[in-house]
Amino acid sequence: MPANTTASSGTTGSAGGKTGRKKGRRARLIVIVLVLALVAGIGYGAFWSVSTVRASYPQTTGSIKLDGLDGNVDVKRDSYGIPQLYADSDADLFRAQGFVQAQDRFWEMDVRRHMTAGRLSEMFGSGQVETDSFLRTLGWRKVAQEEYDNVLSADTKKNLQAYADGVNAYLKGRDGKDISVEYAALGLTNDYKPAEWTPVDSVAWLKAMAWDLRGNMQDEIDRSLMTSRLDAKQIEDLYPPYPYKKHKPIVDGGAISSVTGKFDPDATPSSSGLGSDTVQGATEGVNTQLSSLSDTLDQIPALLGPNGSGIGSNSWVVSGDYTTTGKPLLANDPHLAPQLPSLWYQMGLHCREITAKCRYDTAGYTFSGMPGVIIGHNQDIAWGFTNLGADVTDLFLEKVSTDGYLYDGKVKPFTVRKETIKVAGGKSREITIRETNNGPLVSDRSSELEKVGQKAPVANAAPDRADGYAVALKWTALEPGKSMDAVFELNRAKDFPSFRKAAEHFEVPSQNLIYADTKGHIGYQAPGKIPVRLQGDGTMPSPGWSSAYGWKKDPVPFDELPYEYDPKRGYIVTANQAVIDEEKYSHLLTKDWGYGTRSQRISDLIESKIKGGGKISTEDMQKMQMDNTSEIAALLVPELMKINVSDKSVREAQKLLEGWDYTQEPDSAAAAYFNAVWRNILKLAFGDKLPKELRVEGECLNVPRADSSGPVDEQGKLVRECGRRDADTAQPDGGDRWYQVVADLMDDQNSDWWKSRASGRDEATENRDELFARAMEDARWELTAKLGKDITTWSWGRLHQLTLKNQTLGTEGPGLLQRILNRGPWDLGGGEAAVNATGWNAAGGYEVVWVPSMRMVVNLEDWDKSRWINLTGASGHAFSAHYTDQTDKWVNGELLGWSFGTNAVAKSTTDTLTLKP
Repeated sequence: MPANTTASSGTTGSAGGKTGRKKGRRARLIVIVLVLALVAGIGYGAFWSVSTVRASYPQTTGSIKLDGLDGNVDVKRDSYGIPQLYADSDADLFRAQGFVQAQDRFWEMDVRRHMTAGRLSEMFGSGQVETDSFLRTLGWRKVAQEEYDNVLSADTKKNLQAYADGVNAYLKGRDGKDISVEYAALGLTNDYKPAEWTPVDSVAWLKAMAWDLRGNMQDEIDRSLMTSRLDAKQIEDLYPPYPYKKHKPIVDGGAISSVTGKFDPDATPSSSGLGSDTVQGATEGVNTQLSSLSDTLDQIPALLGPNGSGIGSNSWVVSGDYTTTGKPLLANDPHLAPQLPSLWYQMGLHCREITAKCRYDTAGYTFSGMPGVIIGHNQDIAWGFTNLGADVTDLFLEKVSTDGYLYDGKVKPFTVRKETIKVAGGKSREITIRETNNGPLVSDRSSELEKVGQKAPVANAAPDRADGYAVALKWTALEPGKSMDAVFELNRAKDFPSFRKAAEHFEVPSQNLIYADTKGHIGYQAPGKIPVRLQGDGTMPSPGWSSAYGWKKDPVPFDELPYEYDPKRGYIVTANQAVIDEEKYSHLLTKDWGYGTRSQRISDLIESKIKGGGKISTEDMQKMQMDNTSEIAALLVPELMKINVSDKSVREAQKLLEGWDYTQEPDSAAAAYFNAVWRNILKLAFGDKLPKELRVEGECLNVPRADSSGPVDEQGKLVRECGRRDADTAQPDGGDRWYQVVADLMDDQNSDWWKSRASGRDEATENRDELFARAMEDARWELTAKLGKDITTWSWGRLHQLTLKNQTLGTEGPGLLQRILNRGPWDLGGGEAAVNATGWNAAGGYEVVWVPSMRMVVNLEDWDKSRWINLTGASGHAFSAHYTDQTDKWVNGELLGWSFGTNAVAKSTTDTLTLKP
């Protein structure tokens, strides 16, 4: 045991001895193979390996001495290893939280803090230098330090320090192998040792959250790239306006009052007067730069979800007037990247008695490395999050020279800083970071973008075409803020006013916050630091050399942001749809909302229950979370069934759609075929019409036609043969923006978008139905190649699989190590833009790339009747019983009981550990 701990319970010793450090690459590889074999439990060393691995497992019973505590803290874990902490002071509570999270997840915490600080190379070597360089340029850690030093409250800093002290108490006296098996593997290739945790390590994680939820930066780049080949009308076709009449926004009405100057849910809205001004002319001709920036962004770790559009979350709350309990029910399921362990960590933080010294009684989901609870409830209120999607980033094209950047006709010097990137097993690298008044030059981090200036914008864009151009990023998260204060304020909030006060400080990332309380009230608040632009609407990069552009000094005032409290309809739904009708609101939040497919489906399900005279139960909320209905299938299938198909094999597949109810269950052959048809419609209609900068190396979709003959593999599946059109296309991702694009084109049978070129034996298409027929044929042969000739064996789940991967060694390590650390696959139902949003990207295939990362249903009538589930489990230790012990239930749509009250927690407790001063 480490020097600072004593255990009253017994511990298991390790059999065998330590393997000495070997010198030389070959010797290290041999040791890796041996250790991995041992870890896998292979051969004579099985007992030794299991004992070694278990040495890093947390102690969960007995007692441990924890320096710095003022009193005892009880850590009660249920049968899933979920901890509930009981203390007598805030400091003890957060110190214990740091200790317990480090017990379960320190490897994950350590990797995260190195990522946010741009220090991954210190752990993983030279392959991470480019990522570190970009993250250093953004300066997440630098801004987090400024927040801690100058902005956050003294109370928040005390909590952060107590948390850090708890983490460091766990680390004291422990070697890497005592912390996690990953350190044992890492130690074979470098001499990395974990450093102490600091409060700023926790604060910086909020910057990673903000980055992945930053809004429309990729759309801004893509739209600009489209100008090289498409006209304004064509680009508008691909970015249609939000369908307010079809999909309701979050807030039904309201406006900024002319009397108070604040948002009033009951005020009568008028036309906002907001235009759709873009600055397209400023960036035409710089496609090389923007394309390279897009490639650079793709290399940055997407911790919360994949890059690109489509990702989102669901939350909704129903008033007690319409529930079986007579009090509100609140549901939430954020859609994030599937990772192992899950991004979320479940726990409860309880003061034995609420006093001025100990103010917390809360439970829910947090992140490893973050004190407090992010989503959940306390003794008085419950809350949930979804991404608001506000446009909080803008790209600025800068006119640069060696002396600086041009601004209003004068050259201003860059703000410059140098940083050193340390590299495990290699030579350190120094980088120079340049900033303008619009933010850091992100283009400096691309080898292609270092050559900017070889092309220039169109006429009148800049005074001197001969010099270079660079791209700067302006982003609200690069300014110090108070979001960490908001976490603790939410945890202590008791009513809607205190909830809104906490929300005011939740500046980045901008989130939709829903609310319910034990008195029966429900509510919504749109928070966030949202910029006010001088010109433009944020849909295109802007010219940085003119003061006519940029942002006003102050963001949208919090009092002018939309909210609702006890709306008459009796429920509130947020699922990344528009917050409020932009024609009736005087601030521009974004032009790039989610298109409301999921939100409207949830609203329809609630309305159907209410209008049918029924009451909504916890089980109903849970069932809604698993709704698999495909809106695009409901639109397209009736038209697909009208097409006369002559090919017998394709007709056989078409018949799968007869009588299909558009639900995407894992065993559904119809769902498999339809989604393949949808993917091929997108490919044929849009794939070869977009600029080359947006094209990707397409997956082979074509196989021999006619009689289904052709080469087969050992399983009897047809071997695919690429046609020339597959290798050079820009495949849309298939998100609900594309639902709206196609819906808007459906009535125009002869739109140019339905024309596709001939390829091999495929004839060109001239109208919608011809393209649909070809897509049906292509889909038949694609699935023949993937699933076999016999359509009775097809199922959506065989295509649509989830594999959980350890986000470091599970993706980049040796194959054997990946097999040890990773789990799956699982066959899933659901799909893109369904409520059960098991997302897939049509550009890459059908693999699940984002998921409901957790699900919860909170019962405001009785907290102990609430339910929750995590994607994986409480533990980050690969062989722990709690590594993925919730996953099978998650796959099946089950929820676990969620104990909160003292008696309920006591009944569900299986292990109790006492942390002592």
